[in-house]
Amino acid sequence: MTNELFKNRYRIPSARAPWHDYTHGTYFVTICTKTREHSFGEIINDGTGNPIMRMSAIGENADVCWQEIPSHFPHVQTLSRVIMPNHIHGILTINPISETQNFASLQHGQSQRDREIRQTDNVIMPNNRFGPQSKNLASVIRGFRIGVTKFARQNRFPFEWQPRYYEHLIRNMDELYFITDYIENNVAKWEEDGFYG
Repeated sequence: MTNELFKNRYRIPSARAPWHDYTHGTYFVTICTKTREHSFGEIINDGTGNPIMRMSAIGENADVCWQEIPSHFPHVQTLSRVIMPNHIHGILTINPISETQNFASLQHGQSQRDREIRQTDNVIMPNNRFGPQSKNLASVIRGFRIGVTKFARQNRFPFEWQPRYYEHLIRNMDELYFITDYIENNVAKWEEDGFYG
């Protein structure tokens, strides 16, 4: 991967697929803590030889924030997820919002957190190839990360996210079953995980 100039600064090119607008589909997402700090808890033995994830307060909050995604983004469904010591794996389905459906009506009764998320959204420029930034995968992940970061700051926990995240568009049921199985067995296979350490 080569760096490109943007506004006279080098940057890593986007990993997003230029042929997809990220406003619909089912995605496998991995989000890491900065420098892979073990902010979300630790894997311990349950006393019978089985590993379990013992979540920290930030880990518990991250789990709650993930489950609350559909409350803030009604067009999104959360499927499998796992909170690991230094990362989160999850599957999200983004349902397309029809052109006749008013997106603002989906956010009736918005919370303070919803308003904060929208205030931090980037200004959308015409001809944005990734679509409206309040309806796509990036906005959902941004909203989730804001919620966890806000909790950490309010409780004076040192915490930061890795700047980017990984996403994979799930194209069929075989992929969905394989990835769901991977997520559900992630704790048991922690020592084999590429994020272990």
